Amino acid sequence: MRGRRVLMESFVAHGVRHIFGNPGTTETPLLDSLPAFPQLAYIMALHEGVAVSAASFYAQASGRVAVTNLHVAPGLGNGIGSLYGALKANSPVVVTASQQDTRMRLNNPLLGHDLVAMAAPVTKWSVQIERADEIAPIMRRAFKVATDAPQGPVFVALPIDVMEQETAVDVLAPDHLWRATRPDPEGIEALAALLLKSKHPAIIAGDDVARSGSVQALVALTEAVGATVWFEGLRHHAPFPTGHPSYRQALPGDARQVRKALGDADLVLLVGGPFFEDIWFAPGGHIPDGAALLQIEASAERLALNNRLDAGVVGDIAASLGALTDALRAKAGAEFRQTAQNRNAALAELQAKEKEAYRARVEKSWTREPSSMPRVTAELRRGLPDNVVIVDESITASLDLARAFDYRGFGDYFGGRGGGIGQGLAGAIGVKVAMPDRPVVAVSGDGSAMYAIQSLWTAAHHKLAIVFVVLANREYRILKHNVDVWRQNFEAGTQHPYQNMDITGPALDFVHLAAGMGVEAVRVERADDIAGAVAKAVASRRPYLVEIAIEGKR
Repeated sequence: MRGRRVLMESFVAHGVRHIFGNPGTTETPLLDSLPAFPQLAYIMALHEGVAVSAASFYAQASGRVAVTNLHVAPGLGNGIGSLYGALKANSPVVVTASQQDTRMRLNNPLLGHDLVAMAAPVTKWSVQIERADEIAPIMRRAFKVATDAPQGPVFVALPIDVMEQETAVDVLAPDHLWRATRPDPEGIEALAALLLKSKHPAIIAGDDVARSGSVQALVALTEAVGATVWFEGLRHHAPFPTGHPSYRQALPGDARQVRKALGDADLVLLVGGPFFEDIWFAPGGHIPDGAALLQIEASAERLALNNRLDAGVVGDIAASLGALTDALRAKAGAEFRQTAQNRNAALAELQAKEKEAYRARVEKSWTREPSSMPRVTAELRRGLPDNVVIVDESITASLDLARAFDYRGFGDYFGGRGGGIGQGLAGAIGVKVAMPDRPVVAVSGDGSAMYAIQSLWTAAHHKLAIVFVVLANREYRILKHNVDVWRQNFEAGTQHPYQNMDITGPALDFVHLAAGMGVEAVRVERADDIAGAVAKAVASRRPYLVEIAIEGKR
């Protein structure tokens, strides 16, 4: 059979349902094969970065390996930023890019380049298929490597002539792998012993808690210990219910501020994440002096990678958390159980005080015009249904968004990892494809939205009922905040006006931009109209954009 048939049948054999791509001439073997494989839906994007981000978020939301198909060297280059985000997010994505005919390799053909070298820094494995006989074994390995913990993207280059070669090497069935490992009982005992000695325990929960279905196991452990729970600053999921009294907030972006946030913690347990991705340098470590540091990870690769541990365990996240909770309950005396209950009660009181303080903050900014971020996020919460899925790239509004919405666990929240912007609008496409029965709302800043504005066309083209909420302050507000931090950290001694950080002259008009791509849209100037506008958008059951005027940096 021809190589292209082996490729398509490999996708089918490995459970692929969607291919996210942007077509080009060298993609003809794949595109022309689609009619023979109706079980594979092609989600068309107008930019490779959109295709990769959509595939990454689809993989996160569905739990399936996603496939994306890009176009030669410039197309792969367009997707590299999003591929970096997929790597940071540990998204199992098989990224393919069609390559020029290998018989022209020495002549430096148009659009040709070393695709393997381009993709290698932002993937777990990067390879080019050189013969049709290699297609089946390479695709089998690609899916295997993408799903090995920690998961992540792989890259496969597909030369157009190789796709048309004949081969007798048939498709290989997917591996049936049971990777979940039970934690070492001695390690669990060591973790339990340290937790039983702790007076002020804290837990930092990573994305793997949510991805592995371990949220309730973490809740049980947290309540048994009476610990606070923190998130990473940039995260893809909500690995713990944000309405729970033990939930604190996302950690800040430098070691000094992380230590300050953790306060008097005398023990910190890291669960399922890379920990820590700082924005700014600060001297010292992230953990308070004298505090014990523990870690639970699904793979040895992450264990103790950046931090010296007092105890660490490799094992399935849910099984490890469950075993640790059981060990604590078996060994805890009456005094520890009472102390844990007292800590839980104190956290509930703290939560009530913080909610009241936040309500006061919202009320104080309630009538500001343009609308304040606390008011906007409160109105979004009022107008959106309880089962809404939030895809968040609101940047400087994200803290208020987290206060307004309670994320109960996996599936309620999706954010972007890596810090690259433009993931939100594109990511919402993948989330909606994976979760068609839930309302999906992408909340983005106006600057971020312009990095992937072509996503609107894809939503319209495929009739994906996504509500795109664009918070328009007509500035890169996060950059202005970072300028202030830079001036303080480096004692720059300057007070110049912010340079090239305003998105004005001309002002962006998202209503007309959306209309030009087939998406109905409305601009909201008054806060009183926000809830009604987003409710109407969700009820329309079609792609819809709501542009909301919000205040700039004060």
